[in-house]
Amino acid sequence: MSRYVVKLGSNIVAHDDGALREDVLAQICNEVAARHAAGDDVVIVTSGAIARGMDIMGIASRPQEMADLQAASAVGQGDLHRAYVTRLGEHGVRSAQVLLTFLDIGRREHYLNARRTLGRLLDWRVVPIVNENDTTATEEITFGDNDFLAAQVAILVGADHLVLLTNQHGLHAADPRTRPDAPLIREITDPAQLAELQIGQSPSALGSGGMRSKVVAAEMATAAGITTTICSGLREGVLGRVLAGEQEGTRFTPQEARYSSFELWLRYAKPARGTLTVDSGAARALREDGASLLPVGISVVEGAFQPGDAVEVHDASGLIAKGIVGFDADDLRKVAGMQTDQVRATLPRAADEAIHRDHLVLA
Repeated sequence: MSRYVVKLGSNIVAHDDGALREDVLAQICNEVAARHAAGDDVVIVTSGAIARGMDIMGIASRPQEMADLQAASAVGQGDLHRAYVTRLGEHGVRSAQVLLTFLDIGRREHYLNARRTLGRLLDWRVVPIVNENDTTATEEITFGDNDFLAAQVAILVGADHLVLLTNQHGLHAADPRTRPDAPLIREITDPAQLAELQIGQSPSALGSGGMRSKVVAAEMATAAGITTTICSGLREGVLGRVLAGEQEGTRFTPQEARYSSFELWLRYAKPARGTLTVDSGAARALREDGASLLPVGISVVEGAFQPGDAVEVHDASGLIAKGIVGFDADDLRKVAGMQTDQVRATLPRAADEAIHRDHLVLA
């Protein structure tokens, strides 16, 4: 038995006008049902709720205001889920809607609850249909786009293979929309190969991602030992071929290093709100001893951040780590360079650590 996570981008789910791609959805659901019948587990991560809402409401172009995006998602979410329920149901496959926000991954208790729920659905032989909860997510707690969400879900359920379906054939040496002759890269075995490529960041008219976000999602998943494929969901039978082990698009092979889902999210997806510069002793303790970062080791505090935000940690040589800070910027400026007893005297309710070692990942 194998476990797959399949992500459909907005441009796979819907046409440019927001109308569903009925034939594409039917084909993909047929292929998911076939793997399900063979005994495999499949999780679908889908975009397209906002696109569906735009179509239903007659909105011509993707809104810019958060309230408009959230309202469009609320209108489209039910209709989108019903499309999967109907098509999978034709094969006798039960499905369930699962809406997640970053908090369901970033906070330990939420993470465990999401993992238990998805695990139980798979135990019940139900296909989870996962989307970001756009109606409640804010800019500060969003995944950014569903490529990151798909990678996190793949890590969450311990998938063997993550498949990112897009309207491109895969990863090219340059953006094929501007360089039609750019060759397709068939396999990435080492992240260092990516430095030589010109990877586009432009999203589609309906979506929020681009090839860059898919590559980062692939880096996240392969760092957790999960094979990842980026390929065109518009090619007939493509998903069935990928899940059967055939070559399609660009395949990213798993990396030897292994990281937790929190470390992967923090490393790749959480935007930094500030920078802490530390002295050589603190840098050595972080690198060699796996220590927490204490205020005494901090020499410079830059940026405007709150407890729970991500910050970068630098020493004289550059970036050394990224972590979730336990102070707001103003308070940390007050106690930077102080010993723990001085910090307690200055800010009696403050944490001892500026960044706890459990909330820090080395660069």
